[in-house]
Amino acid sequence: MTSAPSSSSSSSKNNNNDTSVPWSVRASTIFKKAAASSSSPSSSSPDQQQNQQNNNVVISSSNRMPTNLEATSQASGLSTSRVTSHIPVSPATQDNLPKHQDTNTRFWQYPSESMFFAAMRRKGWDPDSEDMKSVVAIHNAVNERCWHEVSWWEARHESTCPSGATLRRFQGRPKDYSPKARLLNLLGYKLPFDRHDWYVDRCGREVRYVIDFYNAAVPPGSPAPAAVYLDVRPALDSVEALVDRVSVQLGWMTSMRWMAGKE
Repeated sequence: MTSAPSSSSSSSKNNNNDTSVPWSVRASTIFKKAAASSSSPSSSSPDQQQNQQNNNVVISSSNRMPTNLEATSQASGLSTSRVTSHIPVSPATQDNLPKHQDTNTRFWQYPSESMFFAAMRRKGWDPDSEDMKSVVAIHNAVNERCWHEVSWWEARHESTCPSGATLRRFQGRPKDYSPKARLLNLLGYKLPFDRHDWYVDRCGREVRYVIDFYNAAVPPGSPAPAAVYLDVRPALDSVEALVDRVSVQLGWMTSMRWMAGKE
């Protein structure tokens, strides 16, 4: 499905004692909710947008998360502790960071349990506070994998950007299926359950990446209750991006890796 395939799985366990739903099913559902919580308002239904207005939640334009950490923590009673990612902040964004981002760090910070809870409420979900620890863990692990894949592509341009790429912003577009996703769907594959567009700063030049999220099978013997398949590639916004994708695809085909599992 992609020339740079990857999958990410999570073994985070939930402390919820509810055994009526298998955790493998709950984990998959939780991740879909977590992914949907970062979608832009343009992808929301009218009812969800009205819910956002009624809750008086102020949303950051950079990463679609609530800006008032104190208010959201009081509303949910959840942890406000946050984890710093390995995703570097673009210099172009450094001077205009959302209020909830630490201006003293060079890396993006992930939302806390409290912020995620508020974001999911904003999107019209009915989240369980006991799920938030797992939601945050799954979200963080998958985003780290996304950046790993973006960096894999960006390594092709190390000669022109030796300092490495950074992230300017991102946008969730869960219902805006990419042309590739639609084509694969016509060929019998399921549609992705989410899509993100990441805007990368390649030493002063903005490059857009499209990331499609698919449900994946958990590898045999893995302790992870759920897995997600990531299709990460540069958007076809330039001839350079087209050359990158064709070159990588041809390399994948000639390597015969596509025959793996057919013997």
